[in-house]
Amino acid sequence: MSEKNRKICISELKDPLVFIAMGLGSGLSPIAPGTAGTLLTVPLVYFLQQQTLLLYLLVTFFVLATGSWLCAHAAKKLGVHDHSGIVYDEVAGFLITMSIAPHGWLWLLAGFALFRFFDAVKPWPISWFDKNVHGGFGIMFDDVIAGIFSLSCLLLIQQFIPVS
Repeated sequence: MSEKNRKICISELKDPLVFIAMGLGSGLSPIAPGTAGTLLTVPLVYFLQQQTLLLYLLVTFFVLATGSWLCAHAAKKLGVHDHSGIVYDEVAGFLITMSIAPHGWLWLLAGFALFRFFDAVKPWPISWFDKNVHGGFGIMFDDVIAGIFSLSCLLLIQQFIPVS
């Protein structure tokens, strides 16, 4: 088992901040924890898209503002820089992906697929930031860029598939 996938102890999950950083436990998925963390975010995104853009952006800003500290705390508690179970960064990235994207289930599905693609494949410059930026900010930042790439793709697609 790689260090990044080290087993989590129950005592570590008792820390509420680690539990939140692990996506309320979704990051414990033995298969594709990042995908599980992103799936956790789908209902939140759907709910926020029914609200004002200001509320959506405030929630996104809150997640971004707390993310570096929260991920750093969890990484320290777990003893692994970017443990695969830390998925708060996926929450942030997917919130960015859908922030000003068109609404609807097809767009949500497209945004999910694009974000998971960019987060998993990590094309340049995402890969560079993933390897070279460390700490809580480093854990968050590659997913922030993946979210920006995904949102950009959705907005580009929207230009060719007009929303009525």
